[in-house]
Amino acid sequence: MIEMKVTTIAVDAATRSPIVLLEDGTGRRALPIYIGEDQAKAIGSVMRNITPPRPGTHDLFVNLLDAWDMALDRVVIHALKDSTFYALLIVKQGELKREIDARPSDAIALALRTGAPIWVMEEVVADASIPVDRDADEAERQAFRDFVANLSPSQLIERSRFDASGG
Repeated sequence: MIEMKVTTIAVDAATRSPIVLLEDGTGRRALPIYIGEDQAKAIGSVMRNITPPRPGTHDLFVNLLDAWDMALDRVVIHALKDSTFYALLIVKQGELKREIDARPSDAIALALRTGAPIWVMEEVVADASIPVDRDADEAERQAFRDFVANLSPSQLIERSRFDASGG
């Protein structure tokens, strides 16, 4: 799994649909997720530190968690099927943990309100992410090609023994 952070809410120029953009820790991969306007407002308000005069739905959910001495441990975006993302809320109450199915947009809104981390399965990132820093990606690929090109078979064998021994 890859921990990701919300970087922005954008609007798709063609469809005018809101998109939440998650970015990995290196800032090199971004995961765009289309969301509804209400969820965009819920996420955007937290990002701008706007507190509503009365609790909205996501605030109410956080209040319920607090009232029952529960915590949102983390959010996991675990699947992408037919252009739809699937997420889980991992909720803790003492030693008890439960997984609750959720839309990614709601899960993200709750994670931002509680400070819970957002994790994305590697397969989802591989299938749906977009490169943010193509130059850095290409430089990394070239460095790997150079490394492999200058590696002799005996060095490869020696490195595999070193790695297998835990060193």
